[in-house]
Amino acid sequence: MTEHPTSHEGRQPLAARPQERARPRPEAAPASPSAAAVPGPTPDGGLPPQQSGPAAAAGDARRRPAPDGEHTAAVPAGLPVPAQATPPAAAVAVTPSGGAAQDVAEARREGDRLRFVGAATRRIARGIDLDEIVLGLCRATVPTFSDAILVYLRDPLPVGDERPVSPFVLRLRRTDRLRLTDQEGEELVLVPDPDPTPAAELCEVRSGGALAEVLRGVRPVFGDSAAARAALPELLGPDHPVPGGHRAILAPLRGRRRVIGAAVFLRRPERSGFEPDDLLVAAQLATHTALGIDKAVLYGREAYIADELQRTMLPDSLPQPTGVRLASRYLPAAETARVGGDWYDAIPLPGSRVALVVGDVMGHSMTSAAIMGQLRTTAQTLAGLDLPPQEVLHHLDEQAQRLGQDRMATCMYAVYDPVSHRITIANAGHPPPILLHLGGRAEVLRVPPGAPIGVGGVDFEAVELDAPAGATLLLYTDGLVESRMRDVWTGIEQLRERLAATAQLTGPDHSPPLEALCDDVLDMLGPGDRDDDIALLAARFDGIAPSDVAYWFLEPEDAAPGRARRLARRALARWDLEELSDSVELLISEVVTNAVRYAERPVTLRLLKTDVLRCEVGDDSPQLPRQRRARDTDEGGRGLFLVNRLARRWGATRLSGGKVVWFELSTRV
Repeated sequence: MTEHPTSHEGRQPLAARPQERARPRPEAAPASPSAAAVPGPTPDGGLPPQQSGPAAAAGDARRRPAPDGEHTAAVPAGLPVPAQATPPAAAVAVTPSGGAAQDVAEARREGDRLRFVGAATRRIARGIDLDEIVLGLCRATVPTFSDAILVYLRDPLPVGDERPVSPFVLRLRRTDRLRLTDQEGEELVLVPDPDPTPAAELCEVRSGGALAEVLRGVRPVFGDSAAARAALPELLGPDHPVPGGHRAILAPLRGRRRVIGAAVFLRRPERSGFEPDDLLVAAQLATHTALGIDKAVLYGREAYIADELQRTMLPDSLPQPTGVRLASRYLPAAETARVGGDWYDAIPLPGSRVALVVGDVMGHSMTSAAIMGQLRTTAQTLAGLDLPPQEVLHHLDEQAQRLGQDRMATCMYAVYDPVSHRITIANAGHPPPILLHLGGRAEVLRVPPGAPIGVGGVDFEAVELDAPAGATLLLYTDGLVESRMRDVWTGIEQLRERLAATAQLTGPDHSPPLEALCDDVLDMLGPGDRDDDIALLAARFDGIAPSDVAYWFLEPEDAAPGRARRLARRALARWDLEELSDSVELLISEVVTNAVRYAERPVTLRLLKTDVLRCEVGDDSPQLPRQRRARDTDEGGRGLFLVNRLARRWGATRLSGGKVVWFELSTRV
């Protein structure tokens, strides 16, 4: 190991070096301009003190002999010069030479260029959709980099690995032109250029043409290059000349897999032209823009798929069953998460009843939405079998277990009967519903909580409650009442108070409008309350008055059709609907005759008068009738043909203990 001395013994202090301390400064100017521009060497081989700068300090001082005959070792180029070999600042006047000043200016321009590229690419990257990215490119480059810009994109834009359509067409997506104006002696400001758009709207890229070759080459080119002189008129159109010199740059926009467009940067004649380094800037801007457009197109496709998936998972429109009015809302967890596991549904049932369903699959992802779709389809199928609410939840629980592990969901299933004014509710771990009475009182219904769907091995319990006319039932998911800012029971109480306050505004004798009520409920959400998606279903119970219902039992015998006609005639007379007697008697006779043929127990006949006249015939045979075309020699098979031609609507529903065939006639003749 070599020891290095730490003291300064043996070294002569700078003050003891008279030759350095008393070194004179030149006082006379050079004799000629040439001598001042290119000074010659001194007699001892060094440069005169007038020459300075990076080259003089780092190059010539490395080999200049030291005073008193002492010599220093030469320093390799690129390394710092030792302090002993550099004259003191007070002894030597440093005056930048022309070359050094040019180097400094070039370094400053390079730094400005890098800062501009960084700021421009950050602005482009901030865009999410297509228009934001193109706007970011235009705002970042005009007027800092160019006086005008034209951005062309393929029409239509290919998505991902999708094969682009033919022909190759470019459409002008955006053009920006700004200029500086002096408004009455004030500072110069940027205003839109009133000149017309300097380009054609559409351009078809010919295969093998000049524009196709430039786009295939990917690299930006100056407007006065041979390739651009032929390509720009094809892109901009023959009626739009291109500025001469280096005042235009044509930059292809290439995404991950293919060229998706082109950008044209233009400068005015009074401004200096583009420099060779500006081609690199244009290439950077074009690359970031093209990749951003690719991502925006893919994001748009994903958003479209998510919207379509959510739209198909939820009902397009709610039915309009007799005796109840419905309204609904759905809000995703966020704009970037458009799908989720929440759903709602309203399913008409036999006997003018309606099933109301609200469910919530854990999570708000595409997987949750897919599971939700399967559970909703299963619920619709089970509702069509007219199973009790607790049985529906039991089968949903089994279906969730078949879908896989950890496929859990909460669900509320309710069946409303407008004739009896009763509602039957079964719950599977869902927040309890709220019933808003006509007088403005809001109560949280006490329903058995139950376990979530997918747990398995649990029983569900149903409860039957009164559903008075004018009352409103609100079913919702936990995203409405639970968030990071509040627990679920605090949210339920706030929702109850909000409903009561809204109902008081309309008075004790009127129920608040359903649509306005749903909007008012969603207004209670604060900025931090959107942690989960929200499904909301509101049902206004109008019911059917007992005076508008007629119900009979008919023995399955040959005299049943005649008795059904007489009973229907009396009911229509009581309702002042004698003009419908002929049609109703004919259709009832056909339907009852078909029921008696297969029934073993008494046949039910019910007439309901609301805005339409509804007739329901039920029997214990599970076989549904099918309309068929009867031949001329057939004695039967024409009953359903008559029903289909004369009735406004008709249908048949299978029940757990048989079926119901129904038809409707308009009461307005």
